[in-house]
Amino acid sequence: MPLVYCSQNHANAPENRFCAACGERLTQGRISGRESGAIQNRLAGRYQIQRALGQDSFGRTYLAEDLHRFHELCVLKEFAPQVQGTEALQKAEALFEREAGILYQLQHPQIPRFRELFRATLEDQERLFLVQDYVEGSTYRELLEARILDAAIQPPYFSESEIRLLLEQILPVLRYIHGAGVIHRDLSPDNLILRTSDRLPVLIDFGGVKQIAAAATSQYRHSAETSLETGTETGAETGTETLLPTRLGKQGYAPPEQMQQGRVSPQSDLYALAVTALVLITGKRSLDLVDPAGERYPWQQEVLLSPGLTDILTRMLKPQPSARFPSAEDVLLALQLAPVSPSISQSASPLVQPAATRAVPAYNPPVYPAAVSAGSTQEYTQQHTQALPYDSGDPASPPPTQRRFLWLLLLPLLLLPAAAYFWRESWLPLLPVISTAESADPDLASPSPAVEPSLSPSPLSPLERRAQAAEVSYEFLIQLTDASFAQRYPKQVGRSLSDSPEDAKWRQKWADLADEWLSQLTEVLSPEARQKLGRYGEADRSSWKPTINQLYVGSRSLYDLSDAQFLQHFPDWRKNLEAKDFLAQPVGQIWQAIATDQIQALEAGKNLENIEFAAGAFSQKKEDTLAAGEGRVYTANLAAAQILRLNLQAPSQSSLLSIYLPRPTPELPVLLEDSAEVTWVGKLPQSGYYEVVVVNRASQPIRYQLTLAVDNVTSPDKPDQTEAPEAKD
Repeated sequence: MPLVYCSQNHANAPENRFCAACGERLTQGRISGRESGAIQNRLAGRYQIQRALGQDSFGRTYLAEDLHRFHELCVLKEFAPQVQGTEALQKAEALFEREAGILYQLQHPQIPRFRELFRATLEDQERLFLVQDYVEGSTYRELLEARILDAAIQPPYFSESEIRLLLEQILPVLRYIHGAGVIHRDLSPDNLILRTSDRLPVLIDFGGVKQIAAAATSQYRHSAETSLETGTETGAETGTETLLPTRLGKQGYAPPEQMQQGRVSPQSDLYALAVTALVLITGKRSLDLVDPAGERYPWQQEVLLSPGLTDILTRMLKPQPSARFPSAEDVLLALQLAPVSPSISQSASPLVQPAATRAVPAYNPPVYPAAVSAGSTQEYTQQHTQALPYDSGDPASPPPTQRRFLWLLLLPLLLLPAAAYFWRESWLPLLPVISTAESADPDLASPSPAVEPSLSPSPLSPLERRAQAAEVSYEFLIQLTDASFAQRYPKQVGRSLSDSPEDAKWRQKWADLADEWLSQLTEVLSPEARQKLGRYGEADRSSWKPTINQLYVGSRSLYDLSDAQFLQHFPDWRKNLEAKDFLAQPVGQIWQAIATDQIQALEAGKNLENIEFAAGAFSQKKEDTLAAGEGRVYTANLAAAQILRLNLQAPSQSSLLSIYLPRPTPELPVLLEDSAEVTWVGKLPQSGYYEVVVVNRASQPIRYQLTLAVDNVTSPDKPDQTEAPEAKD
């Protein structure tokens, strides 16, 4: 009988519910050392598991390397619901697959992408795995604990400016997922990561996959056990497949209606976000800061915040969902209108830049139909269609005296656009900001209950206009300039630039870098490639292979062409090109744009030529000129056992030569790759289309001659087009 293992690998009898050695609660399907080896073998065809990241009652989570995607790190989440019976398991898996499809639609730079769902048979059991992007960085829980342990840092552990910045950066993400009909349900410092590459917060474990697994488990589970940890609740058996509410969420963070009734809405996430902010500020437990009944506000005794932020957090924490802000968009508007009291400390840790010195442009998401996830309820659908207004208790029509006073309060708001214009023109050349009017999603916006006058959109800053003219995303330009500024001036990392005279030279350096990038991007990339900067992803890379394989060209040839072009124009980023997370960096977007242009050139035949031998001929000579950073691919349909003699004549140390097989194997992936050698002679091991790649690594154009000769020239039959995709990669 197989043993059951806890996370510490302690062996237990299968009937044990808790580990006999450490007391940890046990779940079905706990991994053992032997099973870990099986997973390594079974999934090594594509996903090479590096280590286990954790386990909950729905399955295990692993950090893995995707061998088919540039060896990118990714996260594998196993789905192993606690249901009884084969039919129940099949139904649970079907629900999991259907509901996971909703998460696949989400495409936002601050949400890990859901890549695919696949099955793997392990120890005679077929299991489901969900693949997600891996995010390099520290969770906000880890950041908070580091500050608490630092004796030099006293509360507040996160300053008000840092919290404002966090809210301004994460609320657009909530606006996006709520617009797609998805509720996070488990927002907390543990599920927010400060990404290393661009210092933006990323929403992880969202939907938690637990959201889907809990729904599947609760729908078909036969046990009457109720658990806050697994988020399952048993309902009356009616003979129909009724989706039961799932109580998923962390106690102290999830609002009362979620923990007590299993009901969720966009306001549920806003409640949890407010608790998260207070925990980061005070370092206290969430249960010590918030009264679910709303009769008292313990957190107000722990920290002094500006009146504006205090009012916003208080409203987000109302016990009734209808009394909270209707949407994330309304919270954003309230933040913009809430002044910061000068008496409140705005000191910030180097880990996060203050909101006053850096604002991140909002993400403009595509509009999705309101597809509700498994954990969502009818209440959410109704509130999503028509947001409930906040009833402040004020009379509908104030007396004339109050109306005159109200106009005095609104006068500064009416003057705000003019003030914003002068502020933008003087400050934005350093750190530009996309105006709210540009980035707001009209389909998700709700009327603000507090302010009615509409603000005119601010004029574009000079840098914004230049980016627009270059057809480069302004948000991407900021991220790219920030990354290059940190690399060029490492001593400035962690330091926030101000508008003081002392920082004038650094502001100018930042602006010069942005201009430099715009000039280079315009020179190197086509308009079509530039337009997509900041949005290249796995879906684009997945489309490359079948496209070039139809030309009998493999991925290695494409990489050679792209690397040569990239390094010619951006030599300072060579080390980044070799990093595993290169594609997640802003400069990785540029490389993908270059690859896109190279594919267009291959399809047009600009950098691709097929070599064919005339009757009675046994050699071919090709002469051409390559500009600096350019390359060319030659294909030739040759037979196994033929002797190939290849010679490249070019200026010394000016070129790199590669010879790729029709069907690469682990034992023989290439004949020659990125080599400075100019001659290759040998017997061909396979029949099919070989690729010869020549790239110019010199800083000036080169003239070259390529000679290709074979003995017993008998070209094999041309393979079917359908064979190429599998053969070349």
